[in-house]
Formats: sequence, structure tokens, C-alpha cells
Amino acid sequence: MKKGRRILLQVVGSAALSLLLAMLLWNSGVLTVWENKVWDLQSRSLATPSPYTGEITLVLLDQGSIEWVQENMGLSWPWPRELYGAIIHNLNRYQPKAIGFDVLFTEPSTFGVADDRALGNAIAETKYFAAGTVFPAHQGKHRSWPEGTPFPPLRLRSNIPAGTLLPEYSFLTMPITELAEHATVLCNVHHDPDPDGIYRAIDPVVMAAGVPLPALGLGMYLITTPNDVISLKKGWLSVGSCNIPIDEKGRALLRFRGGTGTFNRISAASLLREEMRLRDGGEETAGNGDLLKDRYILFGFSAPGLFDLRPTPVDAISSGVEINATLLDNLLNNDFITPLSRFSQQMVIFCTALALGMLCVLFSSPVAMTAISLFFLLIPPLLSFVLFFIGYRFEVLPFEITIAGTISLHFVVSYMHEGRQRRFIKHSFAHYLSPHVIEQLIQEPERLQLGGDRKELTIFFSDLQGFTTISENLDPDQLIQLLNDYLSAMTDIILEENGTIDKYEGDAIIAFWNAPLDTPDHAVRAVSAALRCQKRLAELRPLFQKQCGHEMHMRIGINTGAAVVGNLGSSNRFDYSMLGDAVNLAARLEGANKQFDNYTMISETTFEQINGAFPCRELALLTVVGRKKPVRVFEPFLEEEYRGKKDGLAVFAAGLNAFYIGDFETAMIKFKEIADFDPVAACYLEKCETEKGIRRETWSGVWSLNSK
Repeated sequence: MKKGRRILLQVVGSAALSLLLAMLLWNSGVLTVWENKVWDLQSRSLATPSPYTGEITLVLLDQGSIEWVQENMGLSWPWPRELYGAIIHNLNRYQPKAIGFDVLFTEPSTFGVADDRALGNAIAETKYFAAGTVFPAHQGKHRSWPEGTPFPPLRLRSNIPAGTLLPEYSFLTMPITELAEHATVLCNVHHDPDPDGIYRAIDPVVMAAGVPLPALGLGMYLITTPNDVISLKKGWLSVGSCNIPIDEKGRALLRFRGGTGTFNRISAASLLREEMRLRDGGEETAGNGDLLKDRYILFGFSAPGLFDLRPTPVDAISSGVEINATLLDNLLNNDFITPLSRFSQQMVIFCTALALGMLCVLFSSPVAMTAISLFFLLIPPLLSFVLFFIGYRFEVLPFEITIAGTISLHFVVSYMHEGRQRRFIKHSFAHYLSPHVIEQLIQEPERLQLGGDRKELTIFFSDLQGFTTISENLDPDQLIQLLNDYLSAMTDIILEENGTIDKYEGDAIIAFWNAPLDTPDHAVRAVSAALRCQKRLAELRPLFQKQCGHEMHMRIGINTGAAVVGNLGSSNRFDYSMLGDAVNLAARLEGANKQFDNYTMISETTFEQINGAFPCRELALLTVVGRKKPVRVFEPFLEEEYRGKKDGLAVFAAGLNAFYIGDFETAMIKFKEIADFDPVAACYLEKCETEKGIRRETWSGVWSLNSK
């Protein structure tokens, strides 16, 4: 009985504490940024056109339109309003369902009254025309709806005062009279993004100077369904048979259909060209009728210089008019996203955490708990994606935090039973030591010094040649796949040689030997790893070339010397890493390979420690950036590779000796013999040409590097 109570207390307590933590973070707002990122991922992943997406066409004033008008009509930006009128005339030829302009005409035209009237006359010929207005919060031309200006076609029916549900604004900036008096409806085209600058939601209706003002997408919907009445109640706007869920700020979440190009698009210039051709007796453009006849037409800007580009969950750069097009699409398909209430979400989360806790108690072995944990950690994103698909927003992170918290509390009990030291070692070193080394540490933890320590290390730096160029030609997914394949292959070799992975920096790998465990042959193992990595990369090169279109070559620099190694970082977040002059030199040697068109370079200290384990050739006496004292460097080879190059390497050695003493003529003769098949010799040949004017008595034989 007592055991049952203890288990029940453990299960309920862990679920309740975890949910409490999640609610504290939830209510504080710290999860909002990350929750929005999850929402963006869902929006991108599940974005699909609706049956009504094809009924909406965007007419965009793009950069090409601006340039065409400049070149063919001699008109610079801003355009005369007569051009907008010509576009509207052309659109009316196709009898669209409605036309909406996401453009503000709040000041008279600089081309005169006749220019404004030309636009107004074109609007007057339009059956249904929705024009934009804007509502500054603290200043504007109008404090009330101007006499003679068409009201929005909204009839609000609600028992709740509008101000408690909808945003209210005291001032209005209206379009010019010539436009406003002919428009069917005036609409709000001002919308605010979320705090992170992304446009995920929209205000369907705002109260502007006491008048309900619809968003452009809603205005276009209403003028084509004049019998629909808007009912306003807490959490909902009902427009005829369509229900729009709104939050406490009056905003509605949009269901995005896809990135730029999802809606039909026509450039403004193409319509101007067609209108000019028709006025000259020409024919209509083939295909325009399919995109314009009986369609909702929204006009907006997409040229970068017109400052109407907006980031959305599905696209980093979208025209502002696409947001209103999405609102109209959601209205036509009646499939807005409905946020679930906090209480509903909390009950689902708590019940799931109780089930998780009970299973962890019943199946307490590490393998079983791990399997159960992985399954339950997948539930929040899967459930959230499924609910998004059917039209609901369920926030993932509070759910995930509760599940993770419940798992953590149950694992703490197991942790206390199995020993902190074993857990800590596995957790701390799993990412940069081989399983074999970790098991040694667990069996002999006294060999592990978790603080800082000064030790002799052999340090390994590698980097891919020209990877910036490679990465620029790949999609993000292709780039990540390529990097993962490459890094996995190289890392496996380093761990097999008992190396410690310090970190990855993009395509670069940093590793070291002789810590945390002593490795007497650390230099030999490091050089062996380097040569094996080069050989493995050569085997994989054809495959990688198919993936990225380039041959991949890796430069490696290795140095042996004293360094400080240990857990570096804060008390909450640290890495087992190293620092010191020996580390810097290894990094410089990796970069020094570029000077010699070479791929593997080791320092003299490493050369001495491998003690003939691998054949090497001396490359140079170098001074690198940050060090005044020269260092002798070498290139190691696998035995079979060295045998094939032995004769050429002997010639190179003779040339190098001549170079060291300043006998450049002899050196050039030697290097020229092998320059066609030895890139290092070719580099020395160029160097001799540069230095041959130096007097021998002033020559030190040192090759100085001036860059990293």
C-alpha cells in the first residue's frame, strides 16, 4: 500500500512539477520566439494551395515593370496615376470578380488634377473596387469618417462593445477624393508583424475613427457577398458562413498556402503593354484571360525599392499584398487556424505526462525508459503537426518541456541508483571520445582529470579547400548532407585512432591526442589519422563530386607541444577543449599548406616523435603569423605512396638544400625537373624566381608567411 502511494506520488508529482515549470516559462513569454519558429516550420511543411487559390491573381509592380516604363515611356518613379488607370482599364476588359489595390494614394498627384481624375474614372468603371487607407495611431488628417467617403460594407452584430475585441484607432489618413468617391469600399492595408518581424497573423477588422474597417482581403470578400453580416463575439468573427478565430488582440492566424509564386502572378508592365497594344488595335495577350476573368485581382508592389516586402513563415521575402491574398484565400476556403485554449492544452499535457510517468515506473530499466522517453518526446511535435493539418494550433514547447521534465525527474532516480560518476563521464565525453575510451574511463575514473591540466598534446587541424565556393552552389539540405557525410567519415577514423574531437567549425575538424587519457604514441596516432583521412577522402572524392560538383581536398596541420586542456566554459555549459601556443601553431600549419599547394603538414616536434613510423620529406623552414622563431615542417606519406614518389622526393631534397643556402640557380634546376608532377616543387620554382636576386650572405633560408 505504501509503495503504491509512493509510486502515485512520484507519478503525479513529476507530472505536476514539470507542467508547473512549463507554465511558468509559457506565461513569461520566453518560449514565444521558439514557438514561433516551430509554427513557421509547420506552416512551411504543410503549406498547400486550396481549391480557391487559383481564383486569386496578383498584379505586381515589380522591378522589371519600373525599368520597362522607364525605357519605353520615359517615365521615372513615381508613376503618373494615369498608368494605374490604364492597368485598371485593362483588367476590366476581362471582367474580374473584384479588384483590390494595396496602394495608398493619400496626396494629390504631382502631375495635376487630371492625372488623379484619370485614375478615378478607371475606378468608376470597375464593378467592385477595394481601395487602401491607413490609420495612424496618434496623428492623421481625419478624426472621423469624412463626409461623402464610402463606408466599409460592414454591419457588426455583437452584444460585446467593439473596443473590447478589436483594435481601435482615433485618426485616419484617407485616399484622395477622386479615388475614394468611386471606390466600392475602403480597406485597411496597415498590418503589424509579430515582435520578431514575421507576419503570421492579421487584423481582419479594426475600429478606425469609430468605423469598422476591414482588411483588404476581407473587404474584397465582402463586396462580392453583400448579404453577409459580421457577427462579433469573444474569440470569433463570423462572416456569413465563414468563421474567423481571433485572439484577445483581435488578430487572426493565417493558413499560408506556400511561398512566393503560389498565387497567380502578372507583372504590371505586361498589362500596360497589352493595354497600349489594344488601344492601337492589337490583340489580347494569350493566357491573360485565364488568370484574370472572374478572378479576385489584388494589385501590389514587389520591387525591392518600394519597401513593401514582408517576411512570412513560408518565405523570407514576400510582397505585402500576398498577406491580404492569403486572408482572402482563407475566407474563401473557410479554413483559418484556430488556437486551442490554454486550459485545453494543459489538460492534454498533464494527462500525457501522467501516462509517461506510470510507464517509466512500470518499466524502469535504462533501455525501456529510453525507448519510452523517445516515443513520448515525439508526441508533442507529431500531435501539433496533426492538429495544424486539421486547423488547430497546439503549442509544442510547453508540451515538450513537460515531457522532458517528467522524463528528467524519473531519470534522476535511476541516476542516483547507478552512480553519478559513471553518468557524468558518459555525458561529458560521449561526443568527442570513442566508446572504447569512454569505457576505460568508466572502469578507471581515477585516470580522468576533469579540471584544467597542462599536457603535451598532438594537435590536429583540418579544413576543406575552397569549401565556401562549394557551399554557395548547394541548397541548405544538400550542404548539410554533404558535411555530415564528410565529417562522419573523418571523425570515425580519428576516434579509431583514440583521438579526442575538440570541435567542428563548419567544415573544419579540430582534434587532439594524449588527453583525457595518456596515449604514449600520440604523435604516431595523429599522423596515422591524418594519412588515413586523406586516403579515405580520396576514395570518397568521386561520390562527393557528384553531390557538390567539385573535387574535395582537405588540408591538415599537425603540431606536438604543451597545451592547457580541460573543461572550458561556464558552470552550466562547457567543452572539453585546449588552448596554447602549440594549438595556434597547428592551426597555422593547416593554413600554410596553401603556400605549397600541399595537403598535409606536420611540425618538427611531431616529426621527431613519430621516430620514423612514417616516411616524410622536409618541406620548409617557416615563420608563421604570430611567431618570430622559424619552425621546420614536413610532409608525411603512407609507405606505398612514398615508394612511388621516392626518386622525385630525392630530387626535391637536393633542390631544398640548395634553396636553404641561397643557391637558387641549382635549386631551380632541381625543382624544374619534377615541377610537372610535384606541386610543392612548382611552388618552390616560383619562390626561387622571386628570391634569386637576394645576396647569399643575407639569405636565411626561411620562407615567411604573411597571412594565416
